[in-house]
Amino acid sequence: MQAGTLAVVRRPRPLPAIVPIGLTVVVLAILGVHGFASARNVTNLGLQGAILLMLSMPMTLVIMSEGLDLSAGAVLSLCSVAMALALAGGHGLSAALALSIAVGAAFGLGNGMLISLLGLPPFVVTLGTLGIAQGIALVLTDGNAVSGLGPAVSALYSRSLLGVPYPVLAALATWWLTHVLLYGTRFGNYVYAIGGNRDALVLAGARAWAWHVAVYVYMGCVVGFAALLLTGRMNAAHPTVAIGMEFDAIAAVVLGGTSFERGDGRLFGTAIGVATIAVLRNALDLLGVESSLQVVSIGVLIMVVIVIDSLRKARKSA
Repeated sequence: MQAGTLAVVRRPRPLPAIVPIGLTVVVLAILGVHGFASARNVTNLGLQGAILLMLSMPMTLVIMSEGLDLSAGAVLSLCSVAMALALAGGHGLSAALALSIAVGAAFGLGNGMLISLLGLPPFVVTLGTLGIAQGIALVLTDGNAVSGLGPAVSALYSRSLLGVPYPVLAALATWWLTHVLLYGTRFGNYVYAIGGNRDALVLAGARAWAWHVAVYVYMGCVVGFAALLLTGRMNAAHPTVAIGMEFDAIAAVVLGGTSFERGDGRLFGTAIGVATIAVLRNALDLLGVESSLQVVSIGVLIMVVIVIDSLRKARKSA
């Protein structure tokens, strides 16, 4: 199928409701939270949002293909454990990172095969692989943290280029790579088509199942690389440390205006969603708000954005 044939599904869309809301959250945080606008906190904000941005980029592609990945946080924890065990066993950082990416890719391949070839619901499949990944991580570590990794991974995490921390650069590189894949390659055309009109893609002779699997493999590879940042931040690994991060990633994608159907979404909106969640969490941390109430606030924000977008769509269709 030619790229031009699929371009019709890329219709112009208005800015999602999260844009004005996100800007409001940022302004209120700057004006109302002591120490929020300090250079140290801005750097900390970037470090906190780096892993979330990395998870949210491929999650956007997954949701655009009418899928879901609930296993991302558990797989991230397992990849971090695998990397830490390799480093603690005397292997180099490159080998440990390769192992982490391989573990993530394997889970992505499994998710993609079960969802695309067998037609199983993404929610059920990834919920199952969530349990598998978490169980393996707990067995490998006996439920304890893995330490004694040496200085390599933490030193890499602490590096910067022209004042920009390495984790932020890695997150921006993931955004750039995903942008190129989605908007500049056949893979991106097929992502739109799988979510927008899979039957047309199949009738055109494309192997829709293979491209669908590739979406989940890409998700797994990015998760495996993100484990480098997670492990470097703690200079250790814990089997449950990233559990729940997938929900923040899904929230960022939804806040950014990506729809769970019709292959409708864009990366810029997701990035705004990530920034909004990171700013909101950071401001609430500075205010001393409990983590459980932070989750409530993000849930309220999601509902507000969904209601606004729904009212906007209803007004246009009227």
